[in-house]
Amino acid sequence: MGKTIASITTSVDGHVVGPDDGPGQGLGVGGERLHHWVMGGPWTYADDGRSADGMHGADKEFFDDLTAGMGAGIVGRNMYEAAGAWGGTNPFPGPLVVLTHRTEDQPDPSAGFVFVDGFDAALLKARELAGDGTVALGGGADLIRQGLAAGVVDELAISTAPVVLGAGKRLFEGFEQDLDLEVRGVWSSAYATHVRYAVKR
Repeated sequence: MGKTIASITTSVDGHVVGPDDGPGQGLGVGGERLHHWVMGGPWTYADDGRSADGMHGADKEFFDDLTAGMGAGIVGRNMYEAAGAWGGTNPFPGPLVVLTHRTEDQPDPSAGFVFVDGFDAALLKARELAGDGTVALGGGADLIRQGLAAGVVDELAISTAPVVLGAGKRLFEGFEQDLDLEVRGVWSSAYATHVRYAVKR
């Protein structure tokens, strides 16, 4: 069984989305700035300029390092819907398990998504699909908190965008566990500082 790595992007004040996120709203008001590092520079939902340059430099190095060996991933239903189901096709390496209470609208398996109800069942399915590969917990915040609380996360990768959103949903909202982390690597660009931490047990 491979490692389980949780990764997410936050603002400097800890928000993973801006206000009013959700289906058709993406990352909420101002939230698209969090992912400028993924898209290679500023873009907005209004102009749909998300395919400009793509990742490069330190951002690409971090992403390639993070996804090397990825066998399967897990995301929450809110992230799946906010991303517009990535146009109906899983864009990540390996199958993507979607944690949801509504499994009846499972898309065709050829799309690369598997709908599963319950965190434990989703993790079990992702591990089965990943084989010896890494399982990636890709968000949202609630999913990552569940993984950390369950003690199944081996590494936590946090990309911090140089913005303060002031409102939205925070990564560690309501999380009360005490964790020790060890810095494994740091990458920095104009759009984000990425830190990979080992979760010490």
